[in-house]
Amino acid sequence: MLNRFRSFGACPLRLGPALPMASLAAFTLAAAFVTGALVTVASSLVLSRPAAAQDDSRSNAESRPKGFKVLLDRVTHRGREVVGIYGQVSEPTQPGMWRVQVWEELDDRVTVATDKIGCSPTSPLRITGSARRLVIRELNPGGVITPANRLDHLMWWAVCVPEQAGKDPASLGPVARQLGYSGRLPERQQVVLGPGR
Repeated sequence: MLNRFRSFGACPLRLGPALPMASLAAFTLAAAFVTGALVTVASSLVLSRPAAAQDDSRSNAESRPKGFKVLLDRVTHRGREVVGIYGQVSEPTQPGMWRVQVWEELDDRVTVATDKIGCSPTSPLRITGSARRLVIRELNPGGVITPANRLDHLMWWAVCVPEQAGKDPASLGPVARQLGYSGRLPERQQVVLGPGR
């Protein structure tokens, strides 16, 4: 069986047949990006299910954790893809920064990763990545939504303004301005490469 380990852009990992199909395969990656007090730790899980469960999309929904919010549900060339979040926790030393579990579900596998979302009106962002490649995306709530930034904004709204979770971020410009976001911030992406192995 082929399981794809997709945490923060990590390369796929092939799990050999030596692992039991029904077992929980856990992998932890630590990514550290230090700018002042900012430290990001990323962890991931690949959850394998028995072959019978892989063909039943209802079993995917039944295995979702408590507090799970669906952000994206679409059919792709890989099958049905559902992306959601759960387990939101504030960073006590970083006001306006949250850690959240990101759940990506395909017909035959689930990957879970940890991202950080910044809700500050002057610096809204999403931090994702791996120990070898950390991605920092500066966002513009209330700005233009494209296919490239749509998931970032869906996550940002679900974490920072939970009552807007699941709504089309392209329609939330007036809400963003009411909350103090200008809608005119530049969107940028910075990739920080970590040490190789």
